[in-house]
Amino acid sequence: MAKTPAQRIKKHGASAAVPQHHLPPVINPSTTRTPQKAQSNSNLILIAGVVASLFLFWYVHLLTLNQLTQLSGGLPMPDSLVGGFSQGFVEQLRSGMDTDARGQLNYVHKTAGTLFPLIFGFTWLLLIGTNVARKGLRWALWAVPLLFAGVRLWGNAAIDAMMSADTLDGGQVALASGLTLAGWVLLVLSLVVGGAAVFLGRKSASARAETTR
Repeated sequence: MAKTPAQRIKKHGASAAVPQHHLPPVINPSTTRTPQKAQSNSNLILIAGVVASLFLFWYVHLLTLNQLTQLSGGLPMPDSLVGGFSQGFVEQLRSGMDTDARGQLNYVHKTAGTLFPLIFGFTWLLLIGTNVARKGLRWALWAVPLLFAGVRLWGNAAIDAMMSADTLDGGQVALASGLTLAGWVLLVLSLVVGGAAVFLGRKSASARAETTR
């Protein structure tokens, strides 16, 4: 029977030959995360986010809200009115939509109407973060999509409250209209900010390439 290392030392003293055990390295060098891999992963997430945002915008504004006009006597939904709306329009819309139609509008706001600003906002935060190196400028640009997401979600809630109220209030209409207008303006500004971030990222990459030559 083979002796243990302790038994060999006890019998032969310090000259005992004790077999050495070598553990395999813990870190696999083949799994090292390089900047190129990190950039590639970010690009994949960005592409997926842009595609999802485009699909949700089409689904909400060009498909679902457009279909709801069939339940309102041809009147557009408040979300689709880029310039806002008046109290007279809302009164006409409320009289043209029954409880089920208003419930469908509310359902759109709670599902795709919520996902669109959240996914769009997250995608634009990542787009800006991966292209803008200066911290102060990055935070300034981040503010635009963050405001868009917040205003858009608030606008959805304001429209639902306006449409379901027992008595239409002018303050509710003004709030919902203002948030709708602000949401469209911030969406356009977010697109401009995203384009500026991509331009800055390419400019920085070109400057680094010139430096390394």
